[in-house]
Amino acid sequence: MSHVAVLALHWQVNVVSPEGFFAGLLAEPVAASGVIGRAAAFHDAAREAGARLVWTRFTVPEGEGQLVRNTGFMTAVGEHQGAFRPDAPGAALVAEAGYREGDEVSDNQRLSGLAGTDLPERLRADGITTLLVTGVATNLTVEQTARHGTDLGFTVHVVSDCVTAPTPEIGEASLANLDLATAGVLTSADALRIIEERG
Repeated sequence: MSHVAVLALHWQVNVVSPEGFFAGLLAEPVAASGVIGRAAAFHDAAREAGARLVWTRFTVPEGEGQLVRNTGFMTAVGEHQGAFRPDAPGAALVAEAGYREGDEVSDNQRLSGLAGTDLPERLRADGITTLLVTGVATNLTVEQTARHGTDLGFTVHVVSDCVTAPTPEIGEASLANLDLATAGVLTSADALRIIEERG
């Protein structure tokens, strides 16, 4: 049984695609960085090496679920929540990032992919101790999830070449913070070694 899980955060149309809700903020830097291809290669390799792969989606069900409009970000989402319904085109995970039909998916309404669901408890129950994080955006859901997972007691590593931010400068600053606030930032090659060692 593997003790490592990959959390693949927000690889969905609304976040990474030109037709998505956040296209104005993220579609261009995502495309320019080439991160989707690198993430797909890592996700496939991690799956092959035996890591558990969990895709998180930001969705808003009817009634808003656990959405709390306590930031400008969440207020904007709440005002356009139809675009985030679980069955909306924008909520779909993108196959280009390595998603496969039947993969494990965890939906929530928080910036951290570990908040507002039973995912942390399920991971612990299955013996998961180490989390490898990929996703968009580095300074938003990636940073929030990595810090949250660390506070929950997991050993967390952000995979540096499988994340991106609105600008390179923002991304580099976020990764520098995360290198201190978590168990350390890793390249995908080093992350795969972690899977092999702790599998």
